[in-house]
Amino acid sequence: MIKVGVFGAGGRMGAEVCRAVMADEEVELVGAVDPTFSGQDLDSIAGISGSGLVVAGEPEALTKSGAEVAVDFTVAEAALANIEWCLSNAVHAVVGTTGITSAQLDALRAKQSKESKSNLLIAPNFAIGAVLMMEFARQAARFLPDAEIIELHHPGKKDAPSGTAIKTVEGISEVRKSKGISDESSEVLPGARGAEKDGVHIHSVRLPGLVAHQEVIFGGTGQTLSIRHDSTDRTSFMPGVLLAIKKIGSLDGVTIGLEHVLDLGL
Repeated sequence: MIKVGVFGAGGRMGAEVCRAVMADEEVELVGAVDPTFSGQDLDSIAGISGSGLVVAGEPEALTKSGAEVAVDFTVAEAALANIEWCLSNAVHAVVGTTGITSAQLDALRAKQSKESKSNLLIAPNFAIGAVLMMEFARQAARFLPDAEIIELHHPGKKDAPSGTAIKTVEGISEVRKSKGISDESSEVLPGARGAEKDGVHIHSVRLPGLVAHQEVIFGGTGQTLSIRHDSTDRTSFMPGVLLAIKKIGSLDGVTIGLEHVLDLGL
């Protein structure tokens, strides 16, 4: 039985993690941290029953509860502090918070390698279907190097473009043999072509009613290929989160991406 603590337990994703952990027989929810809801009953906040937990305002509560793994779905600034606490207190960290920069990630790697026995897994997307979408896009880029990405999320998402979109571009860039055609279009309205990374344009949509969606469109001579994934409910992320919780103890150091704990066979 793996003992789990949750950062941001009162948020939408944090509460979903609490519910998923409570429903899984191989893990145990032992701690919840969220300064916004400090002192409140977790069951009423997360819509669960039987946890007997009160939400704490500080991560030290996870030490007292004996948490072995902490899950973080907060915001980048808070997540960095939470991760550093985990690395300093022998608690593995499973992180779904996006917006952490490359420089910040390098600093976390250095801290982990020098002074920590904790493992860290950061994934831009815990939906297994989204991981497959990124892998399929990576494969397609070997043959169709011209691509654009449309990513769609709810308006509460803090960062744009999404971490999933950025990681998708990185995968495409690793394998394609050329950066494809030169773009001859000019913007009549600034930003009409979206953001650009490594020659791939990314278009971010934020609207009510959306959860998390991404389409990768490849173009070739006389053809197009679209690869799309849709998360219509936050429960779509929970199988991946639970898998990461169960696997992180067998990893080594800092791992980026859920694909490293999946047997993709590709």
